[in-house]
Amino acid sequence: MKEYKLFIDGEWVASSSGTILDDINPATGGVYARIHQASDLDLERAIAAAYRAREAWGNTLANQRETIILKAADILEQRIPEVADVLMDEAGSAFGKAMFEASFVVNLLRSAAGECRRIVGETIPSDSPGVFSMSIRRPLGVIAGIAPFNFPFLLATKKVALALAAGNTFILKPASYTPVTGLKIAEIFEAAGLPKGVLNVVPVQGSVLGNRFVADPRVRMITFTGSTEIGKQLAADAGKYLKRITLELGGKSPLIVLRDADLDYAVKAAAFGIFLHQGQVCMANSRLIVEAPIFDAFCQKLVAKVGSYQVGDPHDPHTVIGPLIDRKQCAVLDRHVQDAVAKGARLLMGGKNDGSFYQPTILADVTSDMAVFREETFGPAVSVIRAENSDHALALANDSCYGLSAAVITNDLQKAFDLSLRLESGMVHVNDCTLLDEPHVPFGGIKDSGFGREGGHHSMDEMTELKWITVQLGQRQFPF
Repeated sequence: MKEYKLFIDGEWVASSSGTILDDINPATGGVYARIHQASDLDLERAIAAAYRAREAWGNTLANQRETIILKAADILEQRIPEVADVLMDEAGSAFGKAMFEASFVVNLLRSAAGECRRIVGETIPSDSPGVFSMSIRRPLGVIAGIAPFNFPFLLATKKVALALAAGNTFILKPASYTPVTGLKIAEIFEAAGLPKGVLNVVPVQGSVLGNRFVADPRVRMITFTGSTEIGKQLAADAGKYLKRITLELGGKSPLIVLRDADLDYAVKAAAFGIFLHQGQVCMANSRLIVEAPIFDAFCQKLVAKVGSYQVGDPHDPHTVIGPLIDRKQCAVLDRHVQDAVAKGARLLMGGKNDGSFYQPTILADVTSDMAVFREETFGPAVSVIRAENSDHALALANDSCYGLSAAVITNDLQKAFDLSLRLESGMVHVNDCTLLDEPHVPFGGIKDSGFGREGGHHSMDEMTELKWITVQLGQRQFPF
């Protein structure tokens, strides 16, 4: 069994406390690997290393940073099967999802490399005579990132690569369930020749981490992807220190299907949008809002479609539904299903589990007074909600504290644009599901789904400081 150490200041080091924890394979319940856990002393070493390296890395030429990130992409491209295996064994990712995630990151790295040359300012007309006025962007310095367990390789690498492209140094805290994926990022950048201290990866228990990153003045920014509950606490703590923070949090994303939609296509989109990775996706379309004239036919076709899905071994290429990463989440799904049925919803399929494997579940006639309508289920369960018309569908979609992603399926261009503008969501996709991401787009949400944007030059804006500089040509005339 492999044992993984911490990556601090360019070295693989043992935990100073000697704490080593088991990393569990969610499909088998067996131990996948053993992981050294950072102590408070180890966190101090990581922050100090990143702080020492910040000035040299921040002044590295754009083409030098670009070369390293591109080399990391080339290395990963050769190691896609290896990373995919980690995602299947450690995160319970089905084969297709694991291969997609690993492959996506190759493109993400190349996109990040291109951003190295696009950190630009502007010249600004001045109201004062003889003044040349301009703005420039400078790296923040040290950034700390806290990654989630659902797309652990993709979402962690997005934070790391774009921060490095902007000239920052980075400390990554991988999700407790998926530490090996974070350490793989360190392996890849180490092989690409990244200077010591620029990237540090520290698996750490939350009780040890506390608000260490938030309170330390050497850390200039926190970037977090995870639950709304933890995100709110981080934001509150960051406010005490005027710490810059971006948050990509939970969701209860709606997919609106209007009466003119291609029903077979809508069912395919809806099913993919909720059952990818067992519904453990923040932007999964867990609320399907369907106009009344097609509601019953949509439900019938959805049951037929999902009924064909294979549940089981993530390594089997035919598997669609793998294990939940935490078996305790099954209790949340059970509660949502039981509450909905008690209040009048119809359980069309599923609603039970075998260990960590929860059967794909469809609830019809869900209403806004049910827990499953409002709370994030984070599992393979979907609510189908009846709407009388497009305005009613919009009202149902916006009746949520979340606002991460939304989608509309219709052939009516007028309604598509109208709903896109009025949906309370950071992202809206027309004639698609809610699951969509690209390396260069402004990914992020509103309301309880967080704030700030990740991707391309949007990350460059978040991860740099805008500075105004003037040059007085000749002598300024002072009034006294």
